[in-house]
Amino acid sequence: TLISIAIYTLIVTIKQYKKFKFKLHIIKYIKYESVEIADNILFFLIFLFGLSNAMEFGEKYTVALNFVALITDTQWDSFEAISTVAKIDISKNEFNYKEHRNNAYKLEGVLLATTFIMLLISYRFYKLDLGITLIYLSFELINFIIYPVYRIKTCYLQLVKLAKKVTENKITAGILRFLISLLKTPYCTGIGQVTSSLYQFLTVNIMFNKNFAIDKTGKVLEK
Repeated sequence: TLISIAIYTLIVTIKQYKKFKFKLHIIKYIKYESVEIADNILFFLIFLFGLSNAMEFGEKYTVALNFVALITDTQWDSFEAISTVAKIDISKNEFNYKEHRNNAYKLEGVLLATTFIMLLISYRFYKLDLGITLIYLSFELINFIIYPVYRIKTCYLQLVKLAKKVTENKITAGILRFLISLLKTPYCTGIGQVTSSLYQFLTVNIMFNKNFAIDKTGKVLEK
């Protein structure tokens, strides 16, 4: 698998390569990736304590939780394409919100389809409680639905105007998710994930709408 990915990456790099002048701007890089840096630190704590908490409730919960992770984690990795493409277009002043949102939901359609395909193919190989599995999966589906909107707007705010505020907002959401993951319930990680996503969806939209408007063509205009 790694060899095939390496070959594919090399081919794409060779085809897309353009000469550029290398510049090192550490502070700018931290600004551009501050949300991800905070997110990764908090994810370490959430999974360290939250998953160990959820697994205390027995094998059927552990198996169901791991199975859902098996069929959705790759999709979450693929979702990073949304923020990557948004950052590129924002930096080139070619960003169109409606275009990015529509493309994000097209990608989501593909990822949801592959999630359910893996569910149908893999389900019979595991001793799963269907009810528990569907509850865990429902948390992921809620997050899938709202993720593109707040992720795209977070990228725009981070790069254009409010890097510090969106980073602080992400840290607050992560702390909220971490605290909920400590609840004594097997669904603590899912509840924390949905609560954090809804919080970000609401707060990012409020911040975005206070500072920007989107015209009919999808262009973002500063208020």
